[in-house]
Amino acid sequence: MPAGATVTTTYLELSQDDGSAHKFYEVTVADCVVTVRYGRIGATGQTQTTTFPTREKAVAAAAKKIAEKSRKGYAPAVPGQRAPRAVTRRQVSSAPSTARAVAPVLWRFRTGSAAFGIHVDEDRCWVGNQAGDVYTLDHEGAVLARFGLPDGVKCLVADDFWIYAGCDDGKVYDLSAKLPFAAYDIAADVDIFWLDIHEGVLNVSDRSGGLTVIDHEDEHQWARRSQGEHAWMIRADDRAVYHGHSGGVTAYRPDGGGQFWHTPTRGGVLFGWQEDDAVYAGTAHRVVQRLSKGTGAVEATFVCDGAVYSCATSPGGRFVFAADAASSVYCFDRDGTRLWKLGTGGGSALSMQYRDERLYLVTTDGSLVCVDASEAAVTAAQQGSVPVARDVKLAAALPARAPATAAGALAAVGQVPAGSVVVECVQDGGRLRVQVTTEGYDPSWNVQFPRAIREPGARYVVDAVHAASGGFYRVRGDIRRLL
Repeated sequence: MPAGATVTTTYLELSQDDGSAHKFYEVTVADCVVTVRYGRIGATGQTQTTTFPTREKAVAAAAKKIAEKSRKGYAPAVPGQRAPRAVTRRQVSSAPSTARAVAPVLWRFRTGSAAFGIHVDEDRCWVGNQAGDVYTLDHEGAVLARFGLPDGVKCLVADDFWIYAGCDDGKVYDLSAKLPFAAYDIAADVDIFWLDIHEGVLNVSDRSGGLTVIDHEDEHQWARRSQGEHAWMIRADDRAVYHGHSGGVTAYRPDGGGQFWHTPTRGGVLFGWQEDDAVYAGTAHRVVQRLSKGTGAVEATFVCDGAVYSCATSPGGRFVFAADAASSVYCFDRDGTRLWKLGTGGGSALSMQYRDERLYLVTTDGSLVCVDASEAAVTAAQQGSVPVARDVKLAAALPARAPATAAGALAAVGQVPAGSVVVECVQDGGRLRVQVTTEGYDPSWNVQFPRAIREPGARYVVDAVHAASGGFYRVRGDIRRLL
């Protein structure tokens, strides 16, 4: 802000009783500079700053923005008087399993809070809980790292090599570097239920049955309202976005150009999974249904004994796994034949993933559980022989990595380390974007980069950037300020 600047601030809010909006819009004029801040009521929100040739033009631009918002129903308010809207957290119950045998659990890690998020890749297992903790472990259960996010973790999703956590604060955090950063800030009127990211495009399903699509620069692309509410399923690929809700599953064109198909399911959808040619919907009416991605036709039905909280498959859908509200886990052949049912030994699985003959579950008691899903282990378990589950302990000295909220919080370097890449913040039509300045990269492509640490003209050093098919770059490794 210029020294001695005359400053005026106008603060507006829009809060509707039906829950469709609960957001603020603030415009500050300081001499020739207009700063706009907007977001969810009670949150810090996003900030945009524009400099004008004269104060008169700055005041006129601010007045135009205020008038536009006033026409949309925004009204003057006092910051802090209206409370933030409570986010929806999934209400679940968990009964004891009716299975006669318990699953062969190899190890169990208790996170300390109810957990929904899970991702398992070639090297690590990731679990996120309602306390905002995200832990990474190796496949044998050793705890490697801990991230401390500002709010509860709704889900963990992967997009190629990048891992993202969707949180109750309305932000999606990139966990691919040492310090997490907010890669997306979802619209203030969206109550997130589930997320998926494909080629940098974020797809959000919400409480009202809505679908919101946001690009890699955190800019809204399109939105739709499906034929049901409580949309707990969202999956995406090159062909479509698959949206599961209380009325079934709806497939939309990736560009928002319309609907491909809609298929009612046997009960409201509580969880979704996808393979190359099919999507799997776990429902409240005790089934998992496999739907063709091309036509939406129901190809197979897998019947459980309780409401299905989560499901997954082995590669290609050869085996289908499901977990119900009664702490049981199931395995089916691809045609729907039930092969086994076992108790989890510790709550109902709210999410799951299969990898290399192991089934990883996150349960209602906040545990990450590794189950030996090999044929030999399951056969032995059905006969009453199971291994003694190893209880994984968290190292007391393991620090929690919190998001960087300002450029000053980053480590600084005076010169560019060998092999690193330099990116720079640039003004582009009133938006502060980030572009690569190192030779060998397309200078017109923008970089997906945390908004909280962007400063005009600032330069940063990153370990690497990788091109995505959507025509942008994503950061790999640490972010440091270049002095």
